[in-house]
Amino acid sequence: VQLQACGGGWVQAGGSLRLSCVVSGRISRINNMGWFRQARGQERELVAAITSGGNTNYADSVKGRFTVSRDNAKNTVYLQMNSLKPEDTAVYSCNADFLYYDDSEQRVALRSWGQGTLVTVSS
Repeated sequence: VQLQACGGGWVQAGGSLRLSCVVSGRISRINNMGWFRQARGQERELVAAITSGGNTNYADSVKGRFTVSRDNAKNTVYLQMNSLKPEDTAVYSCNADFLYYDDSEQRVALRSWGQGTLVTVSS
């Protein structure tokens, strides 16, 4: 099972970026999915999360600017980031709680992380 994130890059303040993260492998079910970020010299923090039913949760610092969504048919979670600020500069990582089939066809619960994607917002 792999989580593959993409969509980071450089943008000027006020601009937008869209991140996506695909979960691939022998997936049975994906529960919560989320985005975290870690700025240089700071601890990783939750940015946004979404349940399998579509309930969302956001960090106060991004409410009204960022939108998390998911496409269950594509095992993908998105993060639409608008009105970006320099303080949004960080490495963004996705994670997911899911069930997958192991080699014995047993369902196993796991939380896994994708590789980070760098978002740089210039002033």
